[in-house]
Amino acid sequence: MNHRRTFLKQAGMLAGAFSAGSLFNQLHAASWEQAAQKISGLSPELAAADEDYWSVIQQGFTVSPAIINLNNGGVSPSPRIVQEAVERYNKLANEGPSYFMWRILDQGREPLRYKLATLAGCQPDEIAINRNATEALNTVIYGLNLKAGDEVIGTLQDYPNMIQAWRQRALRDGIVYKQLSFNFPIENDDEIVAAYEKAITPKTRILHVTHIINWVGQIMPVRKLCRMAHQHGLEVVVDGAHSFGLLDFKIPDLECDYFGTSLHKFLSAPIGSGMLWIKKEKIEKIWPLTCNDKPNSGDIRKFETLGTRSFPIEQGIGEAINFHTAIGSKRKEERIRYLKNYWADKVKDIPKVKLHTSLKADYSCAICGVSVDGMTPAQLDGALFGTYKIHTVGIVWENISCVRITPHVYTRIADLDKLVHAIEEIASGKKA
Repeated sequence: MNHRRTFLKQAGMLAGAFSAGSLFNQLHAASWEQAAQKISGLSPELAAADEDYWSVIQQGFTVSPAIINLNNGGVSPSPRIVQEAVERYNKLANEGPSYFMWRILDQGREPLRYKLATLAGCQPDEIAINRNATEALNTVIYGLNLKAGDEVIGTLQDYPNMIQAWRQRALRDGIVYKQLSFNFPIENDDEIVAAYEKAITPKTRILHVTHIINWVGQIMPVRKLCRMAHQHGLEVVVDGAHSFGLLDFKIPDLECDYFGTSLHKFLSAPIGSGMLWIKKEKIEKIWPLTCNDKPNSGDIRKFETLGTRSFPIEQGIGEAINFHTAIGSKRKEERIRYLKNYWADKVKDIPKVKLHTSLKADYSCAICGVSVDGMTPAQLDGALFGTYKIHTVGIVWENISCVRITPHVYTRIADLDKLVHAIEEIASGKKA
């Protein structure tokens, strides 16, 4: 009973995750601090290769030893403490849903909003908590006051759900949706910016930019695109599904107007959690995706009238933030880039093997596309899993045809050595 009263007190005041009694503090704080002290004198780039430190981080996950999961670009596993937080809050909610959900757990959204804003480098009143990047960005896409003839510029390589949302606005409202096409990798920001700028006409109102192209991991020059767009009087919507929690940046530094992301990718928050950021002065003009009694207000919370939703998932985000913050954004970014380069450098010169992603730090981080001559992406993906139990994903989209491979902080060097061995054997024809 004493334990229960303590937990209820934490849940009521701070939703647990941001209190001294958080699961992270209970299970990891001491050992992580000790491990971090050993690399305190190393730059993030050098710390990225310290396997003793990262072995401590890896112990926080519960990934299956039966497969090697290298499709973290789709959705990442949550650390143990995040899973346990969701389970704990779910059990609590089911003891009396209408009481514990609405009167206890619902009070945790404001502390969570504050912590997300701290991570994002923005004001809390610019952050709405929702379920994924699709919901966040569809809120903006459908909420903008655009009229027939107004133009939006995106690319064929953007995420399908965003493409379809803009196409539906074109069908419904008569806007003009124009799509550029790029042949990635591109190691020249000016080439990308010039392509967008060339497509602008007097009717253009919006640029839609994907921060990291999900198919092959190309990092787009978002800030340069935003500055160019603003010079033309345009607004910029940024799809940050694969960048938030991976790259070390603050959202306002991108200089965009709207930003949506999924938190269940590189932040490793519970599956089905996301975030919308809208520049403070622009909130008022965006219509909510779902109903609200004050749809024209400047309160970011108008985008959270989703009805009954999973409060346990929301509160599990808090422990994911603790986990991420304890590693450090820059250290985490460099570790994941190191893991991607580790395997990619070893396979890039193998006969018949082709990389579809730049290995330069300015243009990629976690995601890398690879192909083997004479094999379709489905065949290569099937061979990797069927023979080696390496889980990846085959990509065939517009002018992109490859297998996408994405490690995360829990990925072991030994697993990447197995990947390299597998690609060597497959490319040589020994296994297929």
